[in-house]
Amino acid sequence: MVRSSRAYEGRYAAMVEGYRVGPDYIEAHRVFVAVAMDVEVEKGADAVRCGERVLGFYALVVEPAELDLMFVGDQAQGYGIGRRLVEHMQEEARRLGIERVRVVSHPPAEGFYRSVGARLVGMVPANPPVVMWDRPELAFLVGSQGER
Repeated sequence: MVRSSRAYEGRYAAMVEGYRVGPDYIEAHRVFVAVAMDVEVEKGADAVRCGERVLGFYALVVEPAELDLMFVGDQAQGYGIGRRLVEHMQEEARRLGIERVRVVSHPPAEGFYRSVGARLVGMVPANPPVVMWDRPELAFLVGSQGER
């Protein structure tokens, strides 16, 4: 999902080349997945096939608190999946007693993060050769009373 995303085409492709969210990453961080249940029924038959399709995911690093990854598949964008993932992340952070969650954003995603309540707090300088551009640093303030 990450490498095939339209968000990482062109000049951004090098950043995710060879990138993999594997078992080691999942064991080290809190990773949550949004799935859709696909149900298919064949007419005139008793066959029913069920499956799950990954719509998106995010990873919450607890210490220090950071939304490390958040992706929504290209075909699932525009249906509120990203907003729901952010809401879930905020609930999870509150449950863990986290008050502030940092996000170093992919530049094209900054508008999305701001639209769901993140505040711009600075810029993270480029880190060649992998990241050749500055990235927005944002924060979600999620304390026990919710978004402030």
